[in-house]
Amino acid sequence: MSTRPTPATLGLLLLAGCFALPAVATENEAIHRAIDDFLRGQAKNLPGPANHRIGSIAASGLAPGCRSITVAMTPGARAWGRTHVQARCTDGASWNLFVPVEIHVTADYVISARPLRAGQTITEADVARRRGDLAELPANVLTELAQAIGQNASVALPAERPLRADMLRKPVVIRQGQNTRVSSGGPGFQVASEGKAMGNAVAGQVVQVRMASGQTLSGIAQADGTVRVGQ
Repeated sequence: MSTRPTPATLGLLLLAGCFALPAVATENEAIHRAIDDFLRGQAKNLPGPANHRIGSIAASGLAPGCRSITVAMTPGARAWGRTHVQARCTDGASWNLFVPVEIHVTADYVISARPLRAGQTITEADVARRRGDLAELPANVLTELAQAIGQNASVALPAERPLRADMLRKPVVIRQGQNTRVSSGGPGFQVASEGKAMGNAVAGQVVQVRMASGQTLSGIAQADGTVRVGQ
């Protein structure tokens, strides 16, 4: 035999629901507000005007009573497009929450202005700008011409191709076996000599040089083809 709830019981159930729902809604609102503030602050560092959309926030299982929420990009996350942020309670409760977000950025990006050969050193005439939504492009698309000029194409590319960082490589400035100038020094003095490079190197890379004395030194390859040892 079923027992129908009395009007008083129904009233208590409805009243309990009224108290439970606003608590979750309030938590959602606080997290949403913290993420929104964070993304608006991040937009100042993006290469163009940005807007964002915050996805579903699963706050129903979180410990209540959070008084301070810290938001950060997740490690390795994209700066734009579909990505995630991490919301973390730092006062009053202890929880971490990953929330999906979608960030759109309207900005210039770099394309090949004409076909490029593998190994070709890129000049200003080889690249051009296009404007669009970076969220629709690869995460590592170049946004400044200077990022491409002077680099070598690592693969053959057709014209009008958005350029990514992994499509380019720094040119070799020192080649194995070549004679190269080696400099070192400190405050108030400079010493220069010559040695033979023991390997290839791009600017900024460590390379070993065998000196005329037979000594082997390690230094940093410079863009002009010299090697800098020490400070």
